[in-house]
Amino acid sequence: MDLKELETLMHDFVAGKGWYAPDSPKPQTPRNLAISLVLEAAEVLEHFQWRDSARETDALAGELADVALYLLQLADVSGIDLEQAILTKLEQNRSREWPDP
Repeated sequence: MDLKELETLMHDFVAGKGWYAPDSPKPQTPRNLAISLVLEAAEVLEHFQWRDSARETDALAGELADVALYLLQLADVSGIDLEQAILTKLEQNRSREWPDP
């Protein structure tokens, strides 16, 4: 499955919940999606609080999936081709000088 297929599944889910409706209690705006993305990323951090590895791999996987879904949705509603953005960023990073720590 590629990113476009995942985006389609994500949009089908969100639309099925009615969250794209103009009167939705959960408007899917870029701002709201960015906030949700960061909140879910913070939930990933909770799995590592006071430890070096996550105890519950399944729970961590769920949080990572939440982050990925919000990222896909934020990119798409913002008109960003995330796949191309990733490829561009990887190419930029290949030619970047990385200072030693």
